[in-house]
Amino acid sequence: MARRRLLFAVMLDVVALAIALELASLATFGRVLPASPQGSAWVMVGAMGGGGLFALYLMFRSLSGGIPRPSYGRAFSMVGIMLGVTTTVIVFSRAFWSRGFVLTAAAVWLGIGMAHRWVRRRRPWAETMVLVTAEKSLIDHMLAAPHAEVQAVLDPAGVAPDDPLHPGTTIAVDLRAVLSDEMARFVSSCNLAGYPTRSLVSAYEQHTGRLPIVHLMEGWELTVPLSSRGQYVRLKRFMDTVLVLLASPIALFLGLVIATAIKIDSRGPVVFKQRRIGLEGRAFTLYKFRTMHDRAGQSAQFAARGDSRLTGVGKVLRRLRIDELPQLWNVLRGDLSLVGPRPEQGPFVDRFSETIPFYTHRHLVRPGISGWAQVNFGYADSEADTIEKLSYDLYYIKHVSPWLDLEILGRSVWTVMSGFGAR
Repeated sequence: MARRRLLFAVMLDVVALAIALELASLATFGRVLPASPQGSAWVMVGAMGGGGLFALYLMFRSLSGGIPRPSYGRAFSMVGIMLGVTTTVIVFSRAFWSRGFVLTAAAVWLGIGMAHRWVRRRRPWAETMVLVTAEKSLIDHMLAAPHAEVQAVLDPAGVAPDDPLHPGTTIAVDLRAVLSDEMARFVSSCNLAGYPTRSLVSAYEQHTGRLPIVHLMEGWELTVPLSSRGQYVRLKRFMDTVLVLLASPIALFLGLVIATAIKIDSRGPVVFKQRRIGLEGRAFTLYKFRTMHDRAGQSAQFAARGDSRLTGVGKVLRRLRIDELPQLWNVLRGDLSLVGPRPEQGPFVDRFSETIPFYTHRHLVRPGISGWAQVNFGYADSEADTIEKLSYDLYYIKHVSPWLDLEILGRSVWTVMSGFGAR
């Protein structure tokens, strides 16, 4: 079902691309394709069409193993890739191009792409599943997953069910569990009968966006996938620097306004400094706009909702998440990435490293201003919440990719607008 829906989404985008090119030609040249005012215009049209198809191919390859959730962020990224390919071809070929055609085609493709994603997001689908596991935490998370319809949970050491399964039901098997002879025969017979059969871990990751910590053995399940993405991890550093430099004029102006408001509102420094733990466990100085009364936040403690230590301006900055704007300087220094697990304070790291298994694996990648845990879980104010957030952080480390980073950046905008998880 997941693959069929992914192919359907790709076909919708292909049709939308064709419509966008036709409407752009009609609006710009007064005629539809294949007619054009001059032959050289076909270089521009071909570049846009080819760039769009290339973007769709990348989307298909990046999502073919996961749940094809309709994502607005991927719609923006596809249009961005198309414009990048078109610009490159036009610059190097010096062919005829029309600003009106390019902008109209991009706007129409983005508009249609966003529209059909909005429609599909209003009609969610679910994968019918039978779980073979005794892990209660994994069962609870799968029951709460919006795209997993759990029909039954079978005891690995128990007996096979008497009732036949619905056609197309997926059998998700806990590979760490010891199956009874009868249960092993049941799983094998379902597989031979054509029922989709896969590991519970893969189904859990795809449907929850989390890593099942109880199934980690020695941590190689994280380091092996991460090492295969080494080229992108190294490229991220360059991309972060370029994006921050492009945003620096706006960031500097906004920072000046915020700094002035902080000085007027309360006494004390504008910027708050704090030691955090980053890549490979190295300590660094994190910069934030001060949101609390001077010297109110020197000790390591969780922030509380409605914290009395917050200043008037600080409440607004926390609500909008723009108190973290100075961390763009941390990105330029190499302390942070735009996307990654949030860096934690040293005393918390020392404590959680002793009490939470695999906590230090968060330091395998550069920490970030925003992260997968932030857009899915929000703020953690206890050790139990920290364990929940860790399952998201470890998922990010295992599946780090440009597409996942783009999704996080896109969802971060909604996080800021909604105030989700703010303290």
